[in-house]
Amino acid sequence: MDYVDRLRSEWARTVPEIDTSPAEVVGRVSRIASLITAHIDEALTGSGLTRGELDLLSALRRAGRPMRASEVSTVTQSSGAAITKRTDALDRAGLIHRAVPDRDRRGVLLSLTDEGRATVDRLTPVRTAVERDALADLDPDEAAQLAALLSRVLTRIDRHT
Repeated sequence: MDYVDRLRSEWARTVPEIDTSPAEVVGRVSRIASLITAHIDEALTGSGLTRGELDLLSALRRAGRPMRASEVSTVTQSSGAAITKRTDALDRAGLIHRAVPDRDRRGVLLSLTDEGRATVDRLTPVRTAVERDALADLDPDEAAQLAALLSRVLTRIDRHT
């Protein structure tokens, strides 16, 4: 019996008319995401970076080009205030560079420094090891099936797809 089974059992006992069947999937996805996030935070201890800062650096690395702070906010699903705080810390650490475009002064362009790129490349395997470990009990076909099913759900609800 896992966390969601216990949750559903408690609801069935106290308020049996509530249909908690969506928790079979949504509750588990949420719980898994929360636990993986905590494990990634733990794995990053000592790196000098938070998960949010690594997310920002990773967004820039994947884009392969400078990005507006607002784009990074959208991609990482972080508030503008969070992006500003993270860019301040990452700029001070020498991991990103901020520039205001001459033609359009409305936004700040963020780009990785060489050290920032090296940092992402060093820490991404740390993050993916946590994710790989979470899926260790699935064989490759099961993992592919789960990924396909979750992709269908994500495509339905993600505004940015």
